[in-house]
Amino acid sequence: MTDLKPRVDDATETATITAGRRGRRRRDRSVDPIPWWLIVIGAAVALYFVLPTLFVIPMSFGGSGSFQFPPREWSLDLYRNFFTNPKWIGSLGNSLLVAVLASLLATTVGTAAAVGLYSLSGRLPQFVRTLLMVSMVTPAIVVAVAVYITFLQWHLVGSLGGYVLAHAALGVPFVLVSVTSALGGFDARLLRASASLGASPARTFVRVTLPLIGRGVLTGAIFAFVTSLDEVVIALFLRSPTFQTLPVQMYTAVTVEVDPTIAASSSLVVVTVTLLLLIPLLVRRTRRR
Repeated sequence: MTDLKPRVDDATETATITAGRRGRRRRDRSVDPIPWWLIVIGAAVALYFVLPTLFVIPMSFGGSGSFQFPPREWSLDLYRNFFTNPKWIGSLGNSLLVAVLASLLATTVGTAAAVGLYSLSGRLPQFVRTLLMVSMVTPAIVVAVAVYITFLQWHLVGSLGGYVLAHAALGVPFVLVSVTSALGGFDARLLRASASLGASPARTFVRVTLPLIGRGVLTGAIFAFVTSLDEVVIALFLRSPTFQTLPVQMYTAVTVEVDPTIAASSSLVVVTVTLLLLIPLLVRRTRRR
């Protein structure tokens, strides 16, 4: 009997702890439950954004010379025309060139601005950060008109440099937000430790700062690239007969001429942008493992 009593007490204590944990889990789950109507609204919004893609991608495999849904016959003629037509493939090359150069410029400027503003304190950094974010909240048509008037005086309309500068200005806020968020968990004592060991500021940035904020820099660069690849309003103002981007060619295919090749180009853009936006998530998951 003496030996059984401690065992009974231990079993009772274990059962009490287990019941307490289960009760705590139930209470935690019921503290802030997601209401059913919010789930319905979220699903409706997601469906609203995905629904055009569900029509465009099947239409891109149609075999007729017009828009049909569902397609009566399946073919790769629209994709073949996209990759063989000089207008489409030329505009795609222009878009990729502009997007790469603009994202590089925006990443460099945005990262430098984020790191510089992080090391300052007071109201001035907040004002500068807000000033750099203006293009994100300003209507695209307003930015396009301002860029067009300015670039006319600088003789940059219709040039590669004009496209790169304009698209980089649109991408800087995304890089600034992403890198600033990455710097939120950065320990400034590492910079002092590196300096105490004799490292120069440039070497400290390359060997200490950049590896720690690299994920934010990569995310900002991807968003800058996607923003440039999708931009159409400013591109319409800056276009020329010899240089135009893919969004402008797609706009022309809808408004000036009825070219079903736009279904293939739209599908390619949607798939490319989706894969690019998934890269930061995959990188984050890989690092957690």
